[in-house]
Amino acid sequence: MKKFIIHTFISLIGIGLISCELEEEVFSNITTENFFKTPGDAETALISAYDPIATMYSAAVHAVDFSTDQIYPRPVVARDTYTLFTYDPNFSAQKSFSREFESPVQVWRSSYTGIERANWVLLKVPEITMNEARKTAILGEAHFLRAFYHWMLTKNFGEVIIKTKPSTSESEVYNGKSTIPEVYAQIYSDLDAAMLALPSFSQQVPQFGRPSKEAVMALYAKAALYNKDYPKSLQMAESVINAGTYRLLDNIEDVFDATKETLARAENIWSFESIRAVPGRTAQVHALFGPPNSAGVEYGNASFGSAFAYQKFYNSFDPADDRRKLLATSYINRSGVVVPQAGITPITTEGVLVRKFRDPNSIGGAYETNLTIIRMSDVYLIAAEAEALAANGATAKAYNYINTVRRRAKLGDLTPGLTITQFVDAVIQERSWELFAEADRWYDLTRTGKFLTLVPLATNNVFPTRTPQPKHRFFPIPLDEVMANPNLEQNPDWN
Repeated sequence: MKKFIIHTFISLIGIGLISCELEEEVFSNITTENFFKTPGDAETALISAYDPIATMYSAAVHAVDFSTDQIYPRPVVARDTYTLFTYDPNFSAQKSFSREFESPVQVWRSSYTGIERANWVLLKVPEITMNEARKTAILGEAHFLRAFYHWMLTKNFGEVIIKTKPSTSESEVYNGKSTIPEVYAQIYSDLDAAMLALPSFSQQVPQFGRPSKEAVMALYAKAALYNKDYPKSLQMAESVINAGTYRLLDNIEDVFDATKETLARAENIWSFESIRAVPGRTAQVHALFGPPNSAGVEYGNASFGSAFAYQKFYNSFDPADDRRKLLATSYINRSGVVVPQAGITPITTEGVLVRKFRDPNSIGGAYETNLTIIRMSDVYLIAAEAEALAANGATAKAYNYINTVRRRAKLGDLTPGLTITQFVDAVIQERSWELFAEADRWYDLTRTGKFLTLVPLATNNVFPTRTPQPKHRFFPIPLDEVMANPNLEQNPDWN
């Protein structure tokens, strides 16, 4: 049997890309045969399966927001290709500016790297002699991660390759795509396994960034919603709500306050945990937002002035809505002077600042503010939508779920007596106000088909015309991947 040498302890653990038959200088002797021996090896392998999330959430996932009706970029370094829908299957503009890490290419690569590492954990850790309860939890986390990565792939690319075994030979790398229902069947299978293995949040020893049983159910609820499996989505969302382990914070601003991240974990069911200290992992996302040249005191020490909210989006908020406080039409510069809206950006007088990613004590580009992946308000809104669609009507229970979110925002209850279409539209709009700039809106628009009608209305004097087409429902599979794998076909709309 071939051995697979691991050259970088964390970043390549368990991937098995280098065969010992190749003649090259070997700098370590860690292989998939001699590594998975101790409890420490199991923990390290699991950490390596989490690691691609940091790369993916550094910018790629949030750059997708530039396609929406909420957020737009300063039109440099190829970010405007998402806003203008001018990207191609080769993501040529991103490559020319070395910006693949901000593109769906990175979503593809990070997801399959994570899947490969999770597969090695699931294959090798059962053989390790260690505490059985911890072994069960490690395997549960690996199932959860594999489900999450497959979900990221299918919501971005549609039909994708399902991988449930690590690649131990070249032939095992060249697989064809599976249908979307098949991908969701695998996601469900992994989440079922994770749910059985992981403890409730109330029973967990705090391990920040790790999923609880409720996090599994929350991801399950969201994945099922995307799969139009409304009864399953409702069941899982209500399981999270009824567990009582997570809640909405009283003040929405506390969710995004870097000094209150411990408090915010009561609402943030699962997050990418940014670490300001060095060494640590953080993201570029934080530094994209804020006025340019780190001019705003509260925004941090590396704000580039590269991403803003549309004025039309800001205007859509009720002035009484507390969530509008997470946007701003002025800022205080480092001299203590209030800079009005006309001076916010170098590109337009209509720029609106997003305040969700601030950290005034950032160490350069290293910010402490966590990036939410799924939080409790999301679960309430999933439950509202799924209840309406599963029950074929806007029931009192569906109204209660959306009104729970609205009341925290200091808004009145939603107008009663809506049709199912009107109610679901109201939920999608509520999601826009609640979850803006959290890498969620584009997927709400694409899963409902609303991107074709709503995105063209989101314009300003920087982007006066925007014309998405039906093919933009999914991103093209990166051309390099199609050319490298003879069994992988490009999405038909992108041929």
